[in-house]
Amino acid sequence: MVFIRAMSKHHQDFTSAAETGHGMLELIRHPRDPAPATRAIHVGAAWTGDGALALRYRLLGEREHLRFPASAAPERVEGLWRHTCFEVFVMAGDGPAYREFNFSPTGAWQAYGFQAYRQGGPLAEAIAPRIVRVDEVGLGLDVLLPASELPSGTRLRLGLSAVIETADGSLSYWALRHPPGQPDFHHPDCFALELIRP
Repeated sequence: MVFIRAMSKHHQDFTSAAETGHGMLELIRHPRDPAPATRAIHVGAAWTGDGALALRYRLLGEREHLRFPASAAPERVEGLWRHTCFEVFVMAGDGPAYREFNFSPTGAWQAYGFQAYRQGGPLAEAIAPRIVRVDEVGLGLDVLLPASELPSGTRLRLGLSAVIETADGSLSYWALRHPPGQPDFHHPDCFALELIRP
């Protein structure tokens, strides 16, 4: 598999790095899903000085034709992927264990641990990520995942993805890379971004 390598191993100031284009990647819509209201989704990933993982999601689209979850408390919530949410899957080296994190525009979140492909469930204990919603042309989230929540190891493989809900309730699935067949963010092919810890 060919990996997308991060443009920089270490960004002390992620905001500046993302705004100048470093590390921003475009997600690909799954070919079966029409999504006329969403023009593009860009994602950035970088390390902070204390080893946390900083993620930036930017959706460009027609907000009036998209559906965002109703306001909710910024707490752990199951089933966020049933509506608009942004996700990251993190695997150390070649796995097979990995973690999944879901982030809602409401600030709600969820964390899962898997020993192998789809073998696992919600983590018993997890530290809440910092989630900041940014309302620009479309919708944005800035997320900070503490270093303690990430798998150990120097080389990490990331699957960056999003589920977008339209006003009529239909969903489209976006990722750096899609495997053949139905959308499946857990598939090894989706872990397409390689990051090396500084």
